[in-house]
Amino acid sequence: MSSTLELTYQDVAEHNTKKDIYVVIHDKIYDCAQFIDEHPGGEEVLLDCAGQDATEAFEDVGHSDEARETLDKIQVGVLKRQPGDPAPKASVPVSSGSSSSSSDTTGFGIGVYFLLLVGGALGYFAFQYMAKQEQAKAGAA
Repeated sequence: MSSTLELTYQDVAEHNTKKDIYVVIHDKIYDCAQFIDEHPGGEEVLLDCAGQDATEAFEDVGHSDEARETLDKIQVGVLKRQPGDPAPKASVPVSSGSSSSSSDTTGFGIGVYFLLLVGGALGYFAFQYMAKQEQAKAGAA
């Protein structure tokens, strides 16, 4: 990108078709028209964000470093914020896929431990119940 274009949300919103598609990610504007057919997630993903701020959608997926390098090649400008514009997305750019996956894994791991704990407790109480039932049958016979 030789010179930096400053575009408003209104300017970006006008670029919302498959042949003319801009998205905003971290206040940088990208022209995805040439890339839309190559996008691994399919064109629908980009079309859903066409002419809008796609920061959250981009970061939620956990794109690779290669994807971030592709962004550098298709950047056409920066967002010029104006009064009344939506607040910037709070997502922080992730430098590599490994750090985003580690935080996701940590959150998932806690859920797994919780499920194991609950499952173990249920198993224990089921065993105790069955043992008492067996004792009751043995005592009655």
